Amino acid sequence: MKKKTTVSPIPKKPNVQPWVEIGESNSWAATRAKRVKRAPVAGAPTTVPSKPRPKKADAEGGSAGERLHKFMAQCGIASRRKCEEYIVEGRVEVNGEIIRELGTKVTEADEVRVDGVVVQAERLLYVLMNKPKGVITTMDDEHGRRTVMGYLPELRSHVKPVGRLDQDTEGLLIFTNDGELSLRLTHPRYGVEKEYFARVAGQITEEKVDKLRQGVFIEGGRTAPARINVESADERSSTMKMILHEGKKRQIRLMCESVGHQVLSLKRVRYAFLTVRGMREGESRMLGKAEVDRLRQMVGLDVL
Repeated sequence: MKKKTTVSPIPKKPNVQPWVEIGESNSWAATRAKRVKRAPVAGAPTTVPSKPRPKKADAEGGSAGERLHKFMAQCGIASRRKCEEYIVEGRVEVNGEIIRELGTKVTEADEVRVDGVVVQAERLLYVLMNKPKGVITTMDDEHGRRTVMGYLPELRSHVKPVGRLDQDTEGLLIFTNDGELSLRLTHPRYGVEKEYFARVAGQITEEKVDKLRQGVFIEGGRTAPARINVESADERSSTMKMILHEGKKRQIRLMCESVGHQVLSLKRVRYAFLTVRGMREGESRMLGKAEVDRLRQMVGLDVL
């Protein structure tokens, strides 16, 4: 007699979801769930997420992120206005897409390129130096002369001087990679004061000082009115405190020469509210946040 063969039924596959919840017990609270992703099935199509399109800011600026032209300016590309021109000209890409709308906002996740070069977000740095006499205001010199670079602390980002002091002028010099702040600090429209002590040859008369106060003609036109006081004077030399809000090349030297007096020594002691008081010759220090915020507010920029 043949034996009856029994066949076990094939078990059905469970209905597996792509994401499953795994409970995690806790002695003092209810069970928490954490997501665990299952490995993809072999041969199944996979999708690679693309970078999101940049957002256009609403009228109130409520969209997340930073305005594109402001982000570019903070990275040291150019002033905000110049960055706006780059955008309109179609020279700026965000995540591979050419952007021409000025209201566009970007975040740290976005890739920004200008003329095909990736814009790297840098930490903004601000350095104050008491520049020595005999040092030139450049980061590199082909003739091997001493430069301000040798007096800066080691920095991870490249900074540039805000304006210049000639080789024979000593005193306060600011360095930063904040291009927008640098532009406004040096623009006469914002009226940022620079204070100097100038010692000139001979005894200067009040008549000549008054001419300097009102403005004299030098290379490039007439100088703006300045505040000038004579601190000391004798037959050999005179020392003046001069406060200007413009910064033409070799301006003070040319001003004094225009009234017949050669500058023997020149030192900048103040820029806006910053001074070199208590700093040794050649010493540098980082500006604090309160100082940076105050500088930016003085020239109409938002605090960081």
